[in-house]
Amino acid sequence: MARYGAQFGPDITFLGVPRCDWADASTYADADVVIMGAPFDGGTSHRPGTRFGPQYIRQSCYMPQDGSRPSLALRVDGLKDLAVYDAGDVEMYSGDAERSVRDLQHAVHTVTAKGAIPLVLGGDHTIAWPDAAGVAQHVGQGRVSMIHFDAHADTGHINFGSLVGHGQPMRRLLESGAVRGDRFLQIGLRGYWPEPETLDWMAEQRMRSYEMTEIVARGLEECLTEAFGIATDDCDGVFLSVDIDVCDPGHAPGTGTPEPGGLTGRELLDSVRRIAYELPVVGVDLVEVSPPYDHAELTSFLANRVVLEVLSGIARRRRDAADGTTWDPTRPLLADRPDRRG
Repeated sequence: MARYGAQFGPDITFLGVPRCDWADASTYADADVVIMGAPFDGGTSHRPGTRFGPQYIRQSCYMPQDGSRPSLALRVDGLKDLAVYDAGDVEMYSGDAERSVRDLQHAVHTVTAKGAIPLVLGGDHTIAWPDAAGVAQHVGQGRVSMIHFDAHADTGHINFGSLVGHGQPMRRLLESGAVRGDRFLQIGLRGYWPEPETLDWMAEQRMRSYEMTEIVARGLEECLTEAFGIATDDCDGVFLSVDIDVCDPGHAPGTGTPEPGGLTGRELLDSVRRIAYELPVVGVDLVEVSPPYDHAELTSFLANRVVLEVLSGIARRRRDAADGTTWDPTRPLLADRPDRRG
């Protein structure tokens, strides 16, 4: 299979990183991370439009598309210090959910088996099922924990008569055995769904959900630290799934099922940075960016930065492991520049 490119719009890559073809391992033989688009919104239950998410996430930035983004906070360049490639979009027809999730899982597994971390740009949250399952297919069934940022649990059973949809991927993952319920951590749940029967099912699976009420009462940092301990216990890697609607709609209006009262953009970026730096991330997806409902590209810009925080965190984690150093978030910006302290 030749590189498919972009399903919508011009064949751009994420901020100008090199292209590759996920089906041809020779095009990304040295890759640390392979970015793939999953432009699927056939699983949405309310407002569509996330099929255009990958296109906007790749390009939403006010700086040149030059394949370089040095992080002020982490003192690394995630696009340069890692070998990052963009495989374009996986061909996904929103009118055939079963075929689309099957093809995406095959692509994710192929990339993972070649030693790269897949970073998938959605698309609606349906894609988390094939994304995490494709990673677990290589790493091992039940050996990958999940950290899931979302306003919604996505543990429904059947919606509109279908087992496949953006409200059901986490149930499908657990039912398949790809991910264990007792290593499934959800951050940011709130609102008025799911119903008691689904909550009972989640409790039976021993899932751990940090609802916004608990996060407000205990503090986000404390909740994350506790979740990290669970995620790294008796597992070989962590899959990070970020639904942009975990943020309050004031910070991320461009999404299909907005739920008031969520995290700030700053809290999401800080959390993702911590995860990528502190945990052994083996796969990532970022979903539910719906550009038709965005305002001034606020949601796309935030999503673009989520990707950069992931890449920067992984790059700094690897640098510190190689050099025996440790990143200190309290270190002043100019601490490494004595000539400019004034």
